[in-house]
Amino acid sequence: MTATGLELHDLALTTARSAVELVRGGAERGVTVAATKSSDVDVVTETDRSVEQHIRDALLAARPDDAVVGEEGDDEPGTSGVRWIVDPIDGTVNFLYGIPQYAVSIAAELDGTVVAGVVVNAATGVEWTAYTETDGSLVGRRDGQPIDVRPTVALGQMLVGTGFSYLPEQRELQAAQLLRLLPRIRDIRRFGACSLDLCAVAEGALDAYLEEGVNLWDHAAGGLVARAAGATVETATGTGGRLIVLCAPRNSFAEFPEQWCTILPCRRRTRRAQGAATT
Repeated sequence: MTATGLELHDLALTTARSAVELVRGGAERGVTVAATKSSDVDVVTETDRSVEQHIRDALLAARPDDAVVGEEGDDEPGTSGVRWIVDPIDGTVNFLYGIPQYAVSIAAELDGTVVAGVVVNAATGVEWTAYTETDGSLVGRRDGQPIDVRPTVALGQMLVGTGFSYLPEQRELQAAQLLRLLPRIRDIRRFGACSLDLCAVAEGALDAYLEEGVNLWDHAAGGLVARAAGATVETATGTGGRLIVLCAPRNSFAEFPEQWCTILPCRRRTRRAQGAATT
């Protein structure tokens, strides 16, 4: 069952919109912790689980031969060459506390490359979307309007988004890293949702974003949106041994990761993030 980036984008957007309604319903009923994962502060709500199941059901009803990988459920194999990458609520702690910074994130890979991505802030309804045209060019939008990254700025003028691990030992490393980074940039912002941070770079609300310890479902859709808006997104192995995502406007990126890896030495640089094998 073949598909274009636009077709996969359209299905992702329709599905994300219906998922957002479920997230809002969960918020109205009241949010409680259903379980924890990597640590006592890494929470899962019943809404996370029910929304992911809804997304899986909707995608596979439309395209039963596709594969699906998601944060809360088991990987489902497929035969079509399309794999859906799902985060039902990116920013679950924000959702738990009622902070309006959490999103439904859905991306689609075709033969290992992300070709469609949708991120919807479930609290505000703002939609960021991207897809690959048949000629390989990227289209990125916010609420249907084209978006662009900020103009090039030097590292010392960058407002940088980041996040922190749920693991105490990883947080210790990140705190030490920030002590070295902060004197070299304008400031840090920590909003609590990787997909939304990447979209913030895409629309110029941040100059750059970096975070160690993210997963594929955190960055697949937002990363495509950022690239479509003029950013470069790459991955590396961070100082804590986990995947780090680095994102900045293309013209700023040459300075950004080299400075970053000098200040906080990455063990190795990997390829530009496309989704495949980036877990």
